[in-house]
Amino acid sequence: METTTGLISTSEALAEIERLLGAVDHSGRGLATDAERLELLQTAVRVTGQGTALVQQLAGEVVATEAAEHAHGTSAGSWLAETTQLTRKEASALLYAGRDLSRFPAVAWATIDGQVLPQQARAITRVLADLPDDLPASVIGDAEQLMVEYAGQFNSAELSQLSRHLLEVLAPEIAEASDAERLEREYQQAVRNRHLDFQHDGHGTTTFRGALPTVDGEALIRLVDSYAAQEKRALEAIDPLQPIPTRSQRQADGLMAIVHHHAQEALAPNHGGDRPRVVVMVDYEKLKQDCIDAHLLSLGESISAAALRQLACDADLLPAVMNGPSEPLDVGRTQRLVTGPIRAALELRDRGCAFPGCNKPPSACQAHHIIPWWMGGVTALWNLVLLCPHHHNIVEPSRLPGADRWTIELRPDGIPQVRAPSYVDRTRAPRIHTRFLSA
Repeated sequence: METTTGLISTSEALAEIERLLGAVDHSGRGLATDAERLELLQTAVRVTGQGTALVQQLAGEVVATEAAEHAHGTSAGSWLAETTQLTRKEASALLYAGRDLSRFPAVAWATIDGQVLPQQARAITRVLADLPDDLPASVIGDAEQLMVEYAGQFNSAELSQLSRHLLEVLAPEIAEASDAERLEREYQQAVRNRHLDFQHDGHGTTTFRGALPTVDGEALIRLVDSYAAQEKRALEAIDPLQPIPTRSQRQADGLMAIVHHHAQEALAPNHGGDRPRVVVMVDYEKLKQDCIDAHLLSLGESISAAALRQLACDADLLPAVMNGPSEPLDVGRTQRLVTGPIRAALELRDRGCAFPGCNKPPSACQAHHIIPWWMGGVTALWNLVLLCPHHHNIVEPSRLPGADRWTIELRPDGIPQVRAPSYVDRTRAPRIHTRFLSA
């Protein structure tokens, strides 16, 4: 119902917005000019921001009045997640944004009016919340107005850096002292908020997210980048079907290089750093369950046969190969764990990753069985070669008959040689690392 001021109620406005959006002729934009499309997108961003601001304002009111607790006997977060199909995390983020926006009415009205985008408003409220608690209300009000004006010039990331500038303008006498207090407060908050969470997505990928204080984060970034810089792979230049890794992929490889280095050198505490050892009764179909039992793989996690083979190949497994009705073929003949003397001889012979063009040192390499233990291969020097984790995966034999893959073998003189798949080299001519040519 329209009021004497010409305004309509919130419920009527929402109903009309919903009706209008449902009536949009999307096919009618087919003949729009480039300028019209740009203007439409710009307007839609502004209108969407106004809608988001209204949502946040309503969320703030629900929190302030405890409406969910009174009407449904549950928290606002639980009620919102249940009734809107938001995740609990998404619902909480919306309620927090609404609560913070309600503290600063000038910012709220500027956002609803379309002068400030919700992302900018979020940055502004965080800056204002970081101001000293003992500032007069009039100074806080001036700070709100100043930040709203800045929103016409700066994006959300830039606005979030303006807290010191605000104090220099509004309260220069306390700016330096307050800035030191703010930095200390932010550091302590970052320490309290540190976390690292892992989650399996059920489709062969483990995702993780976390937060660290900036000083610790920078140390991690430098370490990952240093390992990632070593991941310049000759395979990328040789094999036209090998995709060039993105920066993010190289950083992921750098992180895993750190993990492999720790596993290889047994640098981590025994609880987490010593790779599991388990007696596996192979036939192959039971291997996945054995890996789950050995905590090499999470229960219910999907994994390809190739990835499962490499997982078992890299772990310290002692297979007891069974044939027919549990008839032992050779218990202990295929001891999976490479002994100290064999490892020393292997490092002396290969002096690093044996894949041509790769210069990973022995400490960064794994002992690869040329004939896998699941095919009856033995742990002996003539059946082993040093490979970095990446190239280990490249040459790991496929269980599919006739698979066209990179392969590795030993020449009669004990030098490892690699053969490319036929789509790279029709002749499949053997290639050896240049370090063996200079020997």
